[in-house]
Amino acid sequence: MFDKLKKEATRVINPKQYSDYAEGGQVAAAIETSNGNIYTGICIDTACSMGFCAEHAAAADMLKHGETHVVRLVAVDTKGEFLAPCGRCREFLSQLDERNVEMEIALGENNIYTLKDLLPFDWKK
Repeated sequence: MFDKLKKEATRVINPKQYSDYAEGGQVAAAIETSNGNIYTGICIDTACSMGFCAEHAAAADMLKHGETHVVRLVAVDTKGEFLAPCGRCREFLSQLDERNVEMEIALGENNIYTLKDLLPFDWKK
């Protein structure tokens, strides 16, 4: 299941310098919803930290289509290496739908964790 997500994330990686103050596309994420849809996003980095992560961009694409429940997530860099979502992304995804703490996140080919594993002291419980 994660092969397809990794392929979709890798497909949208496209590192670019947008201006003297912004660049992006070095990291991409793909999320699969409970409806079986896949949404992707890329990171955007700015000089004064107003950018956002690829996971946020993928979630925004999902929300735009009226979905909230994520079952799987993959984030990769330009080398195809798996990346863990940052703390901000973990918390963000957990707040979009209470079921999201059960989503599976690939941190390697055979290295799968749930969001609950990566967010063990959830303040919402």
